[in-house]
Amino acid sequence: MRNGAPFVEMPDGFRRIQSHLLKRKGGDREMVEILSLVLQHDEQAVLCAVELALDAGVPTKTHVLNLLHRLIDGKTDKDQEIDIPEALALKREPKANVARYDTLRRKEAARAS
Repeated sequence: MRNGAPFVEMPDGFRRIQSHLLKRKGGDREMVEILSLVLQHDEQAVLCAVELALDAGVPTKTHVLNLLHRLIDGKTDKDQEIDIPEALALKREPKANVARYDTLRRKEAARAS
């Protein structure tokens, strides 16, 4: 598989992920499964997902699949505005109390000594 003719003409992204995958046990199988995604999805979308996985430093089949589905579904990692039901809305906003934290630290230091 590693030296087969189809693998010579692969785009750079596929070659880079292949070099990562072949370093670990089961990497051959993961690579074949990533390449087989091209049978069900657009090659450019799969390649884009592979490159995003490489950029994120997570070159795994699972991460490529996750990114591919996000690309296809049009979902992004950006925060989305969520409508909070009235029953869950805060009636009183919590206030930061740094002095309370310092008090807890003093108690912990007293126990340690």
